[in-house]
Amino acid sequence: MKIEAWIFGITTIFLILVTPAYWLVTEAGTHCGGQVHCGDWTGTAALTMTTFLMAMITLYLGFHARRMDARPEDRKEGEIAEGAGELGFFPPYSWWPMWCGLCLGVIVFAVAMTAWWLMIIGIVLGALSLSGLVFEYYRGEHAH
Repeated sequence: MKIEAWIFGITTIFLILVTPAYWLVTEAGTHCGGQVHCGDWTGTAALTMTTFLMAMITLYLGFHARRMDARPEDRKEGEIAEGAGELGFFPPYSWWPMWCGLCLGVIVFAVAMTAWWLMIIGIVLGALSLSGLVFEYYRGEHAH
């Protein structure tokens, strides 16, 4: 995890340098009707939040990298064969994410059109599809 922490750390440093530069560049180019605006606040806020999120991930990965044993890819003398074996559980095909996405689309559409009856239908169907996604591995073909 040390490599990942370094990658996110470098990205955090990059964003710390780029965010004020972005604000200054957009401030110089925003003159509208004799009024001077103070930079592009939306882009600056987005870059600032991205910087904080990258810093949070860097701290998380750095904290856990110190507490766990080094993986083969973290050691200079690590061999490729040391990383062999089971990598984890990868689920088979599933239709439930599609149904969850469609229900979310119906809910968002209902809010945009202020059709509250449609939002209720979307929430009920969304609860059913989310239950199907959560309990997918408890019954049927892929039960454990």
